[in-house]
Amino acid sequence: MAGVRYSIEHPDVYVDVNINGFINILEQVRKTNVKQVVYASSSSVYGLNKKVPFSESDAIETPNSPYACSKMAMELYAKTYHQLYNLNLIGLRFLTVYGPRGRPDMAPYKFLTAIKNQTNFYKYGEGTSSRDYTYIDDIVSGVVSACDNKNKIKCEVYNLGNSSPVSLNEFIKLCEKVANKKAIYEQIGDQLGDVPHTYADITKAKKDLDYEPKITLEKGLKLMYNNL
Repeated sequence: MAGVRYSIEHPDVYVDVNINGFINILEQVRKTNVKQVVYASSSSVYGLNKKVPFSESDAIETPNSPYACSKMAMELYAKTYHQLYNLNLIGLRFLTVYGPRGRPDMAPYKFLTAIKNQTNFYKYGEGTSSRDYTYIDDIVSGVVSACDNKNKIKCEVYNLGNSSPVSLNEFIKLCEKVANKKAIYEQIGDQLGDVPHTYADITKAKKDLDYEPKITLEKGLKLMYNNL
């Protein structure tokens, strides 16, 4: 179950789906002798961490939403089941994935669609928050590599990001450039549960998964806009 803001209103759903659902998967894996699981974590686990870029070795002690808590719990259960049953469990911390057929509640889809149709959207805060937008094809390459697991990884987590964060203000300008139209928006306050910045250190993923993102944000937004 994805979505930071929805988790603020419905935290119980994230316990049922992400935590209890993941435990069920781990139990079935244990019972049926499956050797490996690749699961989706999130950069949300870094929460309000001030050190950037985010590294997998950083302490994660400041989650800022029930969604983030659920992903932290999944990582902890994975580590525990690896210790108990020697399962191969690889967690991937995705950073703001976007692309064609992307989630309609996320900024890339909302902003590009609004600009295309010349309708209004909300801009949260002053626009200084930043995100490490990662194109779907790059994410898929990392997932496939984790599944192939040629380096025989046992139990690790990896950042899958673009390692090139942009501010919200920069992002809106880039959306305008791609659409060749001006954005129409209303500025409102920061949203409960949001974090100020995301920024991935992808050194570990490069080393173990041969992960190498190739799609720039401008190119990715063009591909997305052409598919709206």
